[in-house]
Amino acid sequence: MTIDQDTSLYGVIGKPIGHSLSPAMHSAAFSEAGLNAVYLAFETQDIEGCLRGIRALGIKGVSVTIPFKSMVVPYLDEVNLLAKRIGAVNTIINDDGRLVGYNTDTLGAYKALNEKVVLPGKSCLLLGAGGAARSIGFILKEKGVDISLVNRSDERGNELARVLECPYIPIDRIGTHRADLLIQTTPVGMSPNIDECLVPENVLKAGMVVMDIIYNPIETRLLKMAKAHGCVTINGLNMLVYQGCEQFRLWTGINPPVGTMRHAAETALRKQNESN
Repeated sequence: MTIDQDTSLYGVIGKPIGHSLSPAMHSAAFSEAGLNAVYLAFETQDIEGCLRGIRALGIKGVSVTIPFKSMVVPYLDEVNLLAKRIGAVNTIINDDGRLVGYNTDTLGAYKALNEKVVLPGKSCLLLGAGGAARSIGFILKEKGVDISLVNRSDERGNELARVLECPYIPIDRIGTHRADLLIQTTPVGMSPNIDECLVPENVLKAGMVVMDIIYNPIETRLLKMAKAHGCVTINGLNMLVYQGCEQFRLWTGINPPVGTMRHAAETALRKQNESN
């Protein structure tokens, strides 16, 4: 495509951001839809200044990733009701200078889980207390899942457990609890630290469903261990694609090209791994 004064700019903000597959995924979607738009990665430590820049430069929309999903909320002009309830935003629309926040992680997580497990009535160990954990916790509660929250920081873990109205389990006691489902939402195990894992093997039982929202590597150490113990595994790529599809729909009003976005994400991930 030719970039000109009419090209719409979108992007992803976070730190670190170099691993993100979103630029490849959304750029492919814009191209498939014939839109004059580009999507770039912006690494930042200054979230308030970043949002001022989005307004000033007329950037049409951004994805929000670690560690800003909750931090970004106070700086927005409006927050969608679901995102407000969750307390985390992963999608921003710039509506003529008014920044409006949404959360598409909930839908992305639900679609990825729904492919492998019938959720109502299940029990879940939810690992983490960041923005992704908040989003997934809300959709699990809505679908009738009995959650127990596990976290490394007792303060953050207890705070989210109060919000979700569920029990809190310190990380060193995770082995004393059993569940049908385990969802790992922290960055532990993400490339390049692929040998790290917070979950002891004695937690993993045959038939358990284990989801890790990390997508690089596509099979984390947790998922490798889970597979060896006979668990059903779900990697983070499907959640990424499904939440990205909903972002595309919010930004453009167009039905997303799901297959194109999935292929672009898979290709970008393969190239990342080949270059490492």
